[in-house]
Amino acid sequence: MHDEVKDYYEVLQVSPNADPDTITRVFRLLAQRYHPDNPETGNEARFRELLEAHATLHDPVQRAQYDATYGQIRRERWRFVARGAEEGSDVAGEQQLRMKVLEILYARRRLEPHRPGLSVLDLAELMGTPLEHLDFAAWYLVQRQLVVRNDQSDLAITAAGVDAVEESRAPRPDVPRQLSEHVEESGRH
Repeated sequence: MHDEVKDYYEVLQVSPNADPDTITRVFRLLAQRYHPDNPETGNEARFRELLEAHATLHDPVQRAQYDATYGQIRRERWRFVARGAEEGSDVAGEQQLRMKVLEILYARRRLEPHRPGLSVLDLAELMGTPLEHLDFAAWYLVQRQLVVRNDQSDLAITAAGVDAVEESRAPRPDVPRQLSEHVEESGRH
């Protein structure tokens, strides 16, 4: 496998479809945060990684070469994931992922009862999980009627979902903090 190729899109926290202006904006924001001269959040290794990712993705020729390699690596990863799914190797991980989705939606409904839904993209960002990994979890939770999709395709927890969370365990302590940070950010837009 191509372990030496870093996921520069992940490093810059942007979509592979991001335009050059978005890549530069996000780079500047992250570079400011991780610059070694920043006494609170400076991180020289992370800063160098950001510089490398920006240099590659900002230049159209380098980006095209990177995308060709990156696309091949992504296909290899998905083949590996598909083999693992066929073998049923990550049932416990999938259960934990679904419970984490329910806990986040539980906290969202409690904090914002008039806007209880979150998009799958928002959930992926909150959880630090690739969007593709949530497809199965979202499907399953909808089928079990633990969550519903609203008119904007956002997921919202149902009463049955609330019962499932409360029966399984207390909400995770990091979920309300992450959710409140997300709510503050979405309120600024």
